Amino acid sequence: MTAEPAPIEELNDAIAGPLLPERPVRGHKGTFGRLLVVAGSLDYAGSALLVCLAAGRAGAGLVALAVPESLQPLFAAKVVEATTMALPEDDVEEVEPEDALARILDHEHDALVLGPGLRPGLATVELVRGLLAVEEDGTPPAVVDAEALRSLAAVDDWWLGVHRACVLTPHTGEFARLRAASGIVAESDGDLLDDDAARAAAATDAARRWSQVVVRKGARTVIAAPDGRISRATFENPAMATGGTGDVLSGTIGALLAQHLDPFSAARLGVFLHGTAGESIRDRLGDAGLLASDLPFEIALARKRLGATRARRTAERKLGFGVRSSGSPS
Repeated sequence: MTAEPAPIEELNDAIAGPLLPERPVRGHKGTFGRLLVVAGSLDYAGSALLVCLAAGRAGAGLVALAVPESLQPLFAAKVVEATTMALPEDDVEEVEPEDALARILDHEHDALVLGPGLRPGLATVELVRGLLAVEEDGTPPAVVDAEALRSLAAVDDWWLGVHRACVLTPHTGEFARLRAASGIVAESDGDLLDDDAARAAAATDAARRWSQVVVRKGARTVIAAPDGRISRATFENPAMATGGTGDVLSGTIGALLAQHLDPFSAARLGVFLHGTAGESIRDRLGDAGLLASDLPFEIALARKRLGATRARRTAERKLGFGVRSSGSPS
């Protein structure tokens, strides 16, 4: 039976501002987090590049991209600020899961992005399951997206093997596959595309069942936590309906996890910055023409604007002025 959702928190400046990670003036690269990205293939090289670019613009101190060793020269020539790491292969572009898992676990990182643009196949399924099954103190949290979600959905009761803290970021089709593999009968769900209440209820039920934060992507994105907390973005932006925008979101949330936000906070702030960036671009271009590669720089600007708004609100409180309880992106 689908649980009734808790009261929904509508994201705005006043809620997102306090989530911004602190930036100590004497901080260094390590202070602001090490993000490891396991993503990309020959056919979907752009996915990995967008994740890395977004992560840097969202404030991660160090970003490393892990790819099959035969592809490392290609990616190393494309990612300027990120480093690359070669994963052992069984065949060209197909990783050897056990050796790749060992190399990833040996790499020092504070958070992981897993899935965008990975090559489908049994080797990917094994690698994804192995990475998410790690159950040790201090295991870094992960953003799980795209092919990693499809790999999980290939196994019935998949969530029982996931022991790492995760932010799952499914779109409509991925969400349906994950739920089907969880034994959820969806006939009575209602319209999960246009019915906001039905989408919130389904996301809340999924987060509780899977014990993970769920970001149900789309217009008015829903973010649900395992403990029943639920937030919703207000953005409805058709300009964002273009390939690669989800990869940018994964990189943004991953960067915030690397900066030591908890998964629910990182997911809420990431969705808010991502949506605010999209709104800014739509103001200039209209409801079409946005490219995913336009978003990362705007995410940095959205973060700056949000930080300035937070500072102004803090100053107003110290001076005893009233502060509005809600606000729109400035």
